[in-house]
Order: sequence, then C-alpha cells, then structure tokens
Amino acid sequence: MERENLNNLEREIRKEFFAFRNGIVADKLRKAGDPHPMIMGCLLSDLVGIAQRTRESIGDEVNLAAIATELWSDTNSRECRLAAPMLYPPHLMTRSLALDWCNGIETIEVADNLCHKLLRHVHECVEISSTLIASDNQMEKYTGYRLLMNLLMLGKIQRTESLIATVGSDADNASSPLASLLQDIMEELHNPQE
Repeated sequence: MERENLNNLEREIRKEFFAFRNGIVADKLRKAGDPHPMIMGCLLSDLVGIAQRTRESIGDEVNLAAIATELWSDTNSRECRLAAPMLYPPHLMTRSLALDWCNGIETIEVADNLCHKLLRHVHECVEISSTLIASDNQMEKYTGYRLLMNLLMLGKIQRTESLIATVGSDADNASSPLASLLQDIMEELHNPQE
C-alpha cells in the first residue's frame, strides 16, 4: 500500500475516534491524571470495533503493521496508543520491537491493553515478560508482570518455586499499582483458576 493510502487510512481511523468520543470519559481520565494531551474518551469496546473494521478493510498484515506502528508512535493520543496493539499482527511482532514498544509506556491502561491485545499472543511472549520484569524501570516491570499474569491465565508459564520467589521478592518492595498486581499474581500462583 502506498504511503498516501496509509496516511488516508490513518486519517479515517482518527475520524472514527472522533465519532466515538465521549466527553464524560475524557474528563474523568484527565482528572485522574492521564498524561495524553489528546483524549477522546473512546471506550475500549468502541476501539475494538474500529480495529476490527480496519483489519477487514486492509486485509494485508504488512500494511496493518505499518498503520499500527504509525498509531503507536503518536504518544500524544490515548486512542492511538490503545488501538495500535489491536491492529498489529502478533506473529509479525519481534521480541526487539515488543521491547521497544514497552519502552516509554505512559499509563497502566496502555500497558494492560498492550499485554492483553498483543504481547500475550507474540511467539516470544515468555522471554519478553522475563526481560521486562528484570528492568529497573517501574512501568516496564509492571508491563512484564501484567504480561506474566496473562500468560499464567493462558497456561503458557509454569508455576514454579523460582517464579513464586521472584514475584515474592519484588512484592516486598513494590508500590501501587505494581503491588496490587503482584498480589493478584501470588494468588493465581497459589490458587490457580480452573
């Protein structure tokens, strides 16, 4: 797809964000401290619909990856940061690119969405989680543990004493919201859902 066509498609996606804007949600997010200068307040369910329609209209995965990358690069827009992981084809995401995307995540919402919609489906998801957990950056560490929680729920990671020890060690020094996530992970490790 030509660059001009990709630009036109990106504009169409942004028009859909505008069509689904929700001022009440946007105001609540701003008051809660969301750092994005541009917040439309779109609900996640609306963004899922926009992503689905976009995937159907583009079809080609290389072009989907290109448009998702363009959206992800717009760190000013909450909706762009949330929609990008919904569009990027998981089997095209490399470990290096995934770690690059995880560098500079600005909110818990973006981290949670990135893990749930994309990273848990990436081939090297376990390695990505391990690398992020080892980071000194608190948002990267949170993202790694959020991905770990997804992988535990999917049965992609084994519950081991070593894993329990790692989570427990980080839980001793964690502040909110990481502390809450680590508590949930410990509960899952000790009482797996059937």
